[in-house]
Amino acid sequence: MTTVDIDRTMATLDPVSLQELLVRAALQERVDRKYLLPTTDIEPLMQALGPDARILEIDGRRTFDYESVYFDTPDLTCYLLAAHRRRRRFKIRTRTYVDSAECWLEVKTRDKRGHTVKFRQQHDAGLPTALSPGSRQFTDMVVTNAALPGVSDLSLAPSLVTSYHRSTLYLPATDSRVTIDTDLQWELDTGETIALTEMAIVETKTATRVSQADRLLWRSGRRPTQISKYGTGLAALRPDLPSTKWHRILRRHFPVAA
Repeated sequence: MTTVDIDRTMATLDPVSLQELLVRAALQERVDRKYLLPTTDIEPLMQALGPDARILEIDGRRTFDYESVYFDTPDLTCYLLAAHRRRRRFKIRTRTYVDSAECWLEVKTRDKRGHTVKFRQQHDAGLPTALSPGSRQFTDMVVTNAALPGVSDLSLAPSLVTSYHRSTLYLPATDSRVTIDTDLQWELDTGETIALTEMAIVETKTATRVSQADRLLWRSGRRPTQISKYGTGLAALRPDLPSTKWHRILRRHFPVAA
């Protein structure tokens, strides 16, 4: 199924505005579950969710272009915390909403319960690969307040760029969200790239309850996977890095970097 096919399928859903979505399901603190699916599985999932599911629509658009720039230390602290399965870890990125030329600086941490907590502030859309003194103050504050062991005085630089198309669903029954990312691509600053054109990352985001999307996926034999856009993408492009956590996904789904 192509992106055009997915757009056609999602055109049957009722819309939800960004304002309403943020009121009902902002979910800055949440439980995330990710699934790696063939794009051909998206239409059956949409049909199974039924007519109550709604889709984010902004200015008539239902699919949006995203670009994220991830930052890490010279010794890849963020990557290694994830690769070694540390419960307490963090990620730092700028996220550009290409269609609106809006950019945010985001810091994602894990609390003691393993829940994802996201903090963000607006960022200069013209400088997605640069962190100003104010941006550094923000990232340092979030990481310090998260009390992450052994993490201090971070020296940060861009380490990976990801781009993809995203559609977002709102599930009223559980006030939860489902994001569907397609046309996934990763790029190093050396110009090496890798892409997944026939797979989608489906992510459920809930406050506490399991969503109906999770239950549907489980009943069809799908289980949450360890895929991380940053961790798995960097491991695919940097085979010298430890990647046991993502070995099965890399072997089964990722092509050789170009």
